Amino acid sequence: MPSRPPPGEPAPSDGALPPSALAGLGSRPFGVYVHVPFCATRCGYCDFNTYTADELGSSAGFGSWLEGLRAELDLGSRALDAGGEPVPAAGTVFVGGGTPSLLGAERLGEVLDAVRSSFGLADGAEVTTESNPESTSPEFFEGIAAAGYTRVSLGMQSAAPHVLRVLERRHTPGRAVAAAREARAAGFGHVNLDLIYGTPGETDDDLRASLDAVLEAGVDHVSAYSLIVEDGTAMARKVRRGDLPMPDDDVLADRYELLDEFLGGAGLHWYEVSNWARDDAARCMHNIGYWQGGDWWGAGPGAHSHVGGVRWWNVKHPARYSALLAEGASPALARELLDPEDQRIERVMLELRLASGLPLAVLDEAGRVAAKEAVADGLLRVDALAAGRCVLTDRGRLLADGVIQRLIT
Repeated sequence: MPSRPPPGEPAPSDGALPPSALAGLGSRPFGVYVHVPFCATRCGYCDFNTYTADELGSSAGFGSWLEGLRAELDLGSRALDAGGEPVPAAGTVFVGGGTPSLLGAERLGEVLDAVRSSFGLADGAEVTTESNPESTSPEFFEGIAAAGYTRVSLGMQSAAPHVLRVLERRHTPGRAVAAAREARAAGFGHVNLDLIYGTPGETDDDLRASLDAVLEAGVDHVSAYSLIVEDGTAMARKVRRGDLPMPDDDVLADRYELLDEFLGGAGLHWYEVSNWARDDAARCMHNIGYWQGGDWWGAGPGAHSHVGGVRWWNVKHPARYSALLAEGASPALARELLDPEDQRIERVMLELRLASGLPLAVLDEAGRVAAKEAVADGLLRVDALAAGRCVLTDRGRLLADGVIQRLIT
């Protein structure tokens, strides 16, 4: 979800959606995203919409946030019901943040109950929560499993202590592996570990040690992202002062190749540029819904939603979020209506990142010419293009953003 939304028109205070957005509702994947804005501390690289207890003071807390969440989910169900078609049950739920595990198992159970009572859950729904290893325990995992969660995503970032210090992560290097094992022991068949590569001071051996730890944990999914120095973060200020160097693009490319080779050799294969899974069942279906143009209702402060070509985003501060919902108003700050060309371009931007690629027919005439040139440059697979699809090569994955730009300009 983008942290800095584009300018848009004011969103209706009642949360109403235009009829065009509701047309075909239920024919596309539908999920629910819940944003938990609370963190124990703020990591130096993070620019997500999160708040520590000191930052919030007495203005907002777990109770008022959860009350607001229930109200927003009910509002969302009513808004979708206005189209006259049955409101689709959520096929996926993703609780992110922030640090959802700070809520504890009981409150996370209440979050899922709120989704059940508003939208409902489809049979076999994928239900994920992110968790910080330091705020989990065997009892926590047993509790959320009993509540109906089916998948856990743990923030590991690195197994190297000095890398965690640069990132200002508070967990100890071995805790993420221990937490993953605890989740598996509690019955979770699907466990993800998040990695960040390219942190200043990280070496190839540091990354190899992190990957060894991932395999030791026995997880079936890995997400790995290159470090991005976001404006306004503590890390950006350190880079600006010269205390830390900017991540080097060539180093980032080398690290990506290293981890892709390592994970592939261990039986974890890429299905999206930054995601690897043991098999199809291990893939994150909620995120695939994003990448394949599905619908989702994003609930919580700063959360983004998309239904039928309409995208909107909520006010960011938890106190303002809760206050609006207490007044019976939508927390949406603004929205934008995507025209067919906007939707086509977004489809290129998202689907090309998938291992399944993008149908060639989605491209306009200039894009199809550019696709042929990208094949000649070794960025798209020649066999896939011959079959009518644009699929990134290994080299193309390293330059995915550039390839996308070529296909849409």
